[in-house]
Amino acid sequence: MDRIARSWRAFRTELARTSEKVIPPVETPLPKKRPTLGIALGGGFARGLAHIGVLKVLEEENIKIDFMAGTSVGSVIGAAYCSGISAKELEEISGLVRFSDFARFTLSRYGFCSNDRMDRFLSKIVRCKNFEELKIPLAIAATDFENGAPVVFREGCILDPVRASCAYPGMFLPVKLNGRMLVDGMLGYAVPTTPLRQMGADRVIGVYLSAHWVNMKGPRHLFDVIGQCFSIAQAAMSESWKRDADLVIEPNVDGFAYDDFARAPDLIKSGEIAMRAIMPQVKQWLAVDEPVSQAANKPSLNPLQGPAVA
Repeated sequence: MDRIARSWRAFRTELARTSEKVIPPVETPLPKKRPTLGIALGGGFARGLAHIGVLKVLEEENIKIDFMAGTSVGSVIGAAYCSGISAKELEEISGLVRFSDFARFTLSRYGFCSNDRMDRFLSKIVRCKNFEELKIPLAIAATDFENGAPVVFREGCILDPVRASCAYPGMFLPVKLNGRMLVDGMLGYAVPTTPLRQMGADRVIGVYLSAHWVNMKGPRHLFDVIGQCFSIAQAAMSESWKRDADLVIEPNVDGFAYDDFARAPDLIKSGEIAMRAIMPQVKQWLAVDEPVSQAANKPSLNPLQGPAVA
């Protein structure tokens, strides 16, 4: 027994001496993780120029956009921006754009205008042909005219999905693509927040252009009648996409007509004002916590003690 006791004491002594030489762990902080940000741009014809003001403010504040999605005019601005066109360049282009640059009147039972001129227009302002070449991942929303299902494009050629997303029912002819007849994305995703969540965005801002098409004087023509009907429908369906938005901003575009491209500076300014109003909250989102020490989560390396308990 004495020999066993002496051996045990010698073992404990050697173990204690060895444990004193254990080098404590180096506290390497884990890298900080910034939440990814997605911007969803809704439709609105000329009123969509307000989106440029939103992007302009984000650029000025050096806020990185990780994902973008667009419906109708939002898809046009999104495609141009994600291809590398700056907000400042878009602002300059907006002063030159007119309805006739992408619309051509035609006789058809499907609508009054064709938007086939958009191919030439988009080729001038979008620096990439395919989604895969874009600097920022982009989703473009359209709607299947046959069954009303939303259709989201994220790969392949950009131009035709944008045309489909802009095919406002009654005004523009539907666009046939991949065996489907497609119309404006507003019927599927008035503001495409859901595709951004599917793409992996941690935080989502939806830009909603909610102005009605008519005033107390009544509609000017058939387009105003159609537009007002869809405006009412969009407002009624807004809860479906708002669920996937952390913030919804609504630039004040009241009083602007659907073809008011000549008032681009005022529309852009409305987007700037709306974005500035929520900037404090966006900055708070993107502020990251202090890094967590890796060593703080490891058990003690001293073999005479149990795991560290917080």
